[in-house]
Amino acid sequence: MFNSKIIGLGFYVPENVVTNDDLSKVMDTNDEWIQERTGIKERRHVIKGDGDTTTTMGVKAAKIAIERAGIDKDDIDFIVFATLSPDYYFPGPGVLVQRDLGIKTVGALDVRNQCSGFVYALSVADQYIKTGMYKNVLVIGSELHSHGLDMTTRGRGVSVIFGDGAGAAILSREEDTTKGILSTHLHSEGQHAEELSLIAPGMGKRWVNDILADNDPNDESYFPYMNGQFVFKNAVVRFSEVIVEGLKANNLEAKDINMLVPHQANLRISQFIQKKFGLQDDQVYNNIMNYGNTTAASIPIALTEAWEQDKIKSGDLVVLAAFGSGFTWGSVIIRW
Repeated sequence: MFNSKIIGLGFYVPENVVTNDDLSKVMDTNDEWIQERTGIKERRHVIKGDGDTTTTMGVKAAKIAIERAGIDKDDIDFIVFATLSPDYYFPGPGVLVQRDLGIKTVGALDVRNQCSGFVYALSVADQYIKTGMYKNVLVIGSELHSHGLDMTTRGRGVSVIFGDGAGAAILSREEDTTKGILSTHLHSEGQHAEELSLIAPGMGKRWVNDILADNDPNDESYFPYMNGQFVFKNAVVRFSEVIVEGLKANNLEAKDINMLVPHQANLRISQFIQKKFGLQDDQVYNNIMNYGNTTAASIPIALTEAWEQDKIKSGDLVVLAAFGSGFTWGSVIIRW
């Protein structure tokens, strides 16, 4: 039995910066309103026609992670790609990454767990490595939200929150079981699935044929919907529970945490969790103010930045935690 260890990290965000003031020009909102409710100051949006897609952003992040890991692309045994915004309805982006990176014909798996996607993807990769099936797994979280948002006053409650970007990690076999990923913890509560969702296009209710036939300009089923207050209330509870669960599973306490990297859903959620666990500012990494909520990409982007800034060192206890659509949530406990 092995542990898995993160040996390489990378991220990519589009160059195009969209500030709150920029959004106020296309919808009835303002910088103060957005910052007060979310903590977001700006986000990155892909410019149509510049070539950036969910896959290509993932590839760019992956190339950095592979180089930093000090391995060759052909050393990768498996690919796990987390996203809610694939280039195509099918096939998923995992196989496109395999193609675009020119990796040999390894398996590629797509994870559709939205904000919890990267945590779920890490858990999948971790199990493959723990059992000895694979040695090096490429894990990507990438999102292109901007093309699918309602950028009008009607959609402002959701559209001001999300940004585009990608992060990647290389997980590799670690024989010292006191290092690397110590445990992962995953949960779901599907009874609240529609509280944070995008209904169409989907085979169950509204497929492309229905949308085209109705040609209804007021049809909002293909834009994201979020019951913000309900999601917030559930998030602060589930974040806390799953962090405690992970700590207890490893006979650890909150005081043992060196760095908490939460999914960047809302700065107010992160601040609530920080206060509850008695953590200092240098024990929690937040970057939602710069990138918005990049869903499955948020944790790998934040984790990479924290590592690049030497906020994570060998031997540190690093905790990753996420909550989002589904409802799904999870945590990853890592001894760096």
